[in-house]
Amino acid sequence: MIPEDNRFESDPADALPDDPGLPAGWVADTPDGTDPATVERLTELLRGHERAARGWAGSGEDDVLVEVSEHGLAMRENLVVRDPEGRIQAWGSVHDRAEGRMLFVHIVDREIDERVADRCSDVLFEWAESQARSVGAARGLAEQQIDTGAFADDDRQHGWLEDAGFTRVRTWWQMSRSVEAAEAELVPDPSRWERKGVVFRLVERQGDGLPDVADLRAVHDVLEGAFTDHFNSAEETFQEFIHRLREDPGHRWDHWWLAEIVDGGEAEPAGALVGTVSESATGPDGSYVSYLGVLESARGRGVATGLLRTIIADAASRGRDRVGLEVDADSPTGADGLYTSMGWGTKYVTESWHRDVTVA
Repeated sequence: MIPEDNRFESDPADALPDDPGLPAGWVADTPDGTDPATVERLTELLRGHERAARGWAGSGEDDVLVEVSEHGLAMRENLVVRDPEGRIQAWGSVHDRAEGRMLFVHIVDREIDERVADRCSDVLFEWAESQARSVGAARGLAEQQIDTGAFADDDRQHGWLEDAGFTRVRTWWQMSRSVEAAEAELVPDPSRWERKGVVFRLVERQGDGLPDVADLRAVHDVLEGAFTDHFNSAEETFQEFIHRLREDPGHRWDHWWLAEIVDGGEAEPAGALVGTVSESATGPDGSYVSYLGVLESARGRGVATGLLRTIIADAASRGRDRVGLEVDADSPTGADGLYTSMGWGTKYVTESWHRDVTVA
């Protein structure tokens, strides 16, 4: 459920030691997400982090607003560290993602003195640990996981994570596939088509243009069921699921598909794909597969392949030039084989790092 007030400690003074050990004149406080200059600086920090760790920057102000806007703060809290001139040099964000799972963003400017950068990093980790205890206590847990990520080649971030007690737990391949205009004909109609007793269709829309709630619940149920045995699966309520996915800057209701088995009777949900738009300021936009899940009872019927063909055809019909997705490199399901066979290749690699915090 989405709480009326988020479960984090909103006052940095209550989430940090009385003396956080920053250099003279440096302060830790809460950023104002309504201030354009603050959003601009956080975007600059994020893009600088991406360039240094991955080689190129892809994020924009919309990605920052997900973390700091009024809507985002329903399930998040943020901390920044400022130098004596008031310039933000480090930024942390925590996200109450689901019961037992707290996501953590950790960014420190690449240009500041190394020793100061180390201390800024320590402050962000201390704050995140305090917030983990706060959200874990509010949810009635004995232990709260902090889940953060790093680019595979970011040695600075890896060192900080290890020093803070985090463990590298998973590797993810960030894959992309080019799309040709002719692939608009890959399926008869991306909004609805059928193959061998399986119907692939967009979630239905009501008269006001909003999606049918029953269809959205079917998507949620399929994804919850499909990922039950997957790495770090955490049960997410329907309300949490919808709230979170609507925050994505690329969210579009007409990028949600259901696959249903209709063999000789009532349609039964078997698979779901949630797509988003990857906007580009320098060329065509792309599509992105945020979630693809198939129930175990329906595997082997071409459901995943059909859903992937659908989003490729949809992307081509919209004039897009690529479809991206993320793959668990350690998954025992062999999903990467399907993606590779359909033309996807790895663009870059990320990692998940975890730390469990005792709440009491």
